[in-house]
Amino acid sequence: MKRMLAVFSARNREFFRDKSTLTWNLLFPFLLLAGFYYVFGQAQPMFKVGVLSEQDAYVSRPVFMSLKHIQFIPYQESGFAFERLERHQIDLIIDIDQYQYWVNEESRNGYVVEQLLVASDPTFQRNLVRGKAIRYIDWVLPGIMGMNIMFSSLFGVGYAIVRYRKNGVLKRLNATPLTALEFISAQLLSRILMVVLIVAILFFGARAIFSTMMIGQYWLLALTMLLGALSLVSLGLLVAARLRSEEFTGGLLNMATWPMMGLSEVWFPLEGAPHFVHQLSQCLPLTHLVQAMREIMIDGAGFVAVSDHLSILMLMSAVFLILGSLFFSWDADGR
Repeated sequence: MKRMLAVFSARNREFFRDKSTLTWNLLFPFLLLAGFYYVFGQAQPMFKVGVLSEQDAYVSRPVFMSLKHIQFIPYQESGFAFERLERHQIDLIIDIDQYQYWVNEESRNGYVVEQLLVASDPTFQRNLVRGKAIRYIDWVLPGIMGMNIMFSSLFGVGYAIVRYRKNGVLKRLNATPLTALEFISAQLLSRILMVVLIVAILFFGARAIFSTMMIGQYWLLALTMLLGALSLVSLGLLVAARLRSEEFTGGLLNMATWPMMGLSEVWFPLEGAPHFVHQLSQCLPLTHLVQAMREIMIDGAGFVAVSDHLSILMLMSAVFLILGSLFFSWDADGR
């Protein structure tokens, strides 16, 4: 018992003396909670209505737009709005300049919102849009695949390198002819191979069991997964470039993963969120990975359509790799 208590006391003192880890474990949950409260703290609306208008500020607001529990989402591109209406991702579209609206007759929510519109503003002209709803499992599968790539890449590389450094493995490797570039390259290639293999099993398993959608080209989806894995593995390398503390590394990796989980449209779309949230989302590699895979699998997008996402992933990979290589240390923090 005395030996156990001695180790117990020593581990507690070690944790409390590690100021960076202690501060992060106390501060990060509150930062995360405050962020999600600000973005998603409002009561969720019952219905979503797309609004088309050529005016920056609505000159005349229909009575319908004063109703509560309806979220009105402005769209700059009508084609994107109609696409979401066809897929039942919004319930109605109104054009407040031309006083007309579009509804999908196959949407139950659309039927209810249309009755509210007709009752409050009967002068609106009716138009029909047809389209089959996309199952949630089809929509969420690219997000789950991206999340799997993210966790496997960041934690697989981050923890492994920090553990090697803490245990002195890197210090011993430094005494061999092995160069930092060779070590980093081997780590990257190994993790990318494992990540893509695991996600491929998930993808084909979902196809076999749930008959999930795959309209696009398989080679393009594979390329997207490779570039996404490269960018996230490179980010994991950058985080672990000089650290020895596994606890602090875990905190930094959580700081990277949890915002991406909430802001990269893994589980739900960000429509209606503040504009700066959309801008922040575009700075995250997981956003471009998930959006590109979703466009390929659900929309059948080709290489040109997703080239912007792929270019950003390549740029992020290059930046993370360069910084990670520059800051990489075989030994301890700061050395």
